[in-house]
Amino acid sequence: MQAEIPSIVKTRESPEFVQKTIFSILFTISFAHFINDLLQAIIPAVYPLFKEKFQLSFAQIGMITFTYQLTASILQPFVGMYTDKRSKPFSLIIGMSFTLVGLFFVSIADSFTHLLIAVSLIGIGSSIFHPESSRVAHLASGGKKGLAQSIFQLGGNAGSAIGPLLAALIIMPNGQYYIIYFCLIALLGIFVLYKIGIWYRDHLELKRINKTVERTIVHHLSRNRVISSLVILLILIFSKYFYLTSITSYYTFFLIDKFHVSIPESQMYLFVFLGAVAVGTFIGGPLGDKFGRKYVIWASILGVAPFTLILPYASLFWVGILSVIIGLILASAFSAILVYATELLPGKVGLVAGLFFGFAFGMAGIGSAVLGKLADMTSIEYIFQVCAFLPLIGIITGFLPNIETKNDN
Repeated sequence: MQAEIPSIVKTRESPEFVQKTIFSILFTISFAHFINDLLQAIIPAVYPLFKEKFQLSFAQIGMITFTYQLTASILQPFVGMYTDKRSKPFSLIIGMSFTLVGLFFVSIADSFTHLLIAVSLIGIGSSIFHPESSRVAHLASGGKKGLAQSIFQLGGNAGSAIGPLLAALIIMPNGQYYIIYFCLIALLGIFVLYKIGIWYRDHLELKRINKTVERTIVHHLSRNRVISSLVILLILIFSKYFYLTSITSYYTFFLIDKFHVSIPESQMYLFVFLGAVAVGTFIGGPLGDKFGRKYVIWASILGVAPFTLILPYASLFWVGILSVIIGLILASAFSAILVYATELLPGKVGLVAGLFFGFAFGMAGIGSAVLGKLADMTSIEYIFQVCAFLPLIGIITGFLPNIETKNDN
């Protein structure tokens, strides 16, 4: 059965056709994002298993993340630029298919090299998925872009949180081969994305017939001002994701090393942190719509600094509390950053999504490799002490121009 085509209404103020917010599509693409990121989160969640089985150093653990994130980041801007000009509604299925094949090869990998090849396929799947799925969320937003991006991101972050939990329950007790059962979830993702592709195709045709014109925020910034603003946003992404990768890749090792918790216990702490990230992501978009994205970005990145600075020296109980606070605050920035960037470059949703998702993944990959090497040279605790200062970079948000007005509705 084909997906429902959204109703299009005329406004009294304009002869243009205006699209309503399509929540069914937003939650469906969010569910697809949930599946995509859940499957990706399986890899770092089983790092302790790989480390023991293949006798890996922390530098090699970081190289696994770097390989995945590099393939995910380099291709995304190019995919985004291409689909800005030529939309490909069913390309999302191709992306999930790469992820499926990558998971299969991870489950049977028998060497470090084979692991790197397998995770690179998962990275390619991610690079295809994010730009076009972000465009779907934008098209279904009905003008509520912050809310739409938050719903979309909520799925991804919820998947990132559930992934380690499922890994702890299914893979860690039974071994590497049990990763193959997650291929069934990828098959479900392909089915969901096929339904999304039908709606996407029909929606594009409907827009063409009715000559729908999107209402966009018009700014009067010079080209140099736009470029400098984008550079500031990318620096903020660096700060956010370099810190986040210290948690996602090494939080379990930090807890095991400092507090001598078991691997399943450490993964539960990671699950709680990633759950807080999911909630924070959902909050950030609507707050940006209402109060202004610049202020949400500022409060999110700079505001988390006191808590990151305390975390490396706290007791196990307070580490758990602080990680929740950090996840809630820090995660609220990404939706606001992404929508702010689309308003700097109106009409370039694919490019912006590809650039920012790609850069975020790239920073996470580089960060994981660098921090892994640093951990081998010093200690896991030391990298948390160093990374604690990264949110202070958020002070440069003050240099961003005001290109929006807050929404009081």
